[in-house]
Amino acid sequence: MERVDELRLALQTADPIDLARHIGGRYVEIQPGVGELSLQFWGQEVLVSFPGLIAYNKSKQELNAALQALMVYHFHITDGVPSGGEFISFSELPDGKFYAQAFQGYTGEELRRAFGDNLSRFEDVSQNLGGQPYPLGDAAYTFQFLPRLPLLVVFWRGDEDFPSSYQVLFDSTASHHLPTDACAIAGSMLTRRLIASNP
Repeated sequence: MERVDELRLALQTADPIDLARHIGGRYVEIQPGVGELSLQFWGQEVLVSFPGLIAYNKSKQELNAALQALMVYHFHITDGVPSGGEFISFSELPDGKFYAQAFQGYTGEELRRAFGDNLSRFEDVSQNLGGQPYPLGDAAYTFQFLPRLPLLVVFWRGDEDFPSSYQVLFDSTASHHLPTDACAIAGSMLTRRLIASNP
């Protein structure tokens, strides 16, 4: 967590209004130099103190250490580039090709084990989690991870030669908002959310 503390310290000199614009959120000043940033995370509001950069849910409970780190890295990296509207594989992220097989193992392969060939169940679970249909594969849904970073899950139905497959894809601008290892965490989180909601 030492690196996270270093990034927090560096961000304390940032303009919070610029930060809010970059993250696609808003900033409310409580007193001079002190305020609160807010942004949507999986469709839920997250509040981030400024200049302390501590993230809370709307009930004012601190997020766990992993999510605190993810938020700080996002605030540090994001440059406000809007979503590109196109999706790329994990291997197309910076240095992603070195870890693409492992990423597929704990995302796409886990989804295949959970949903198999059951297209309707995958669709129902995706829609119940707020996924928006996307024209790719036999079924695909986008999920808004952060305001400027959607993720996409695609299902391809198998046949007698190939089994069904699933893949988590990233907005083409993902590297403008998170480092590659944090993108891996985002994909894993989406996978776990889908599996946990599978009846």
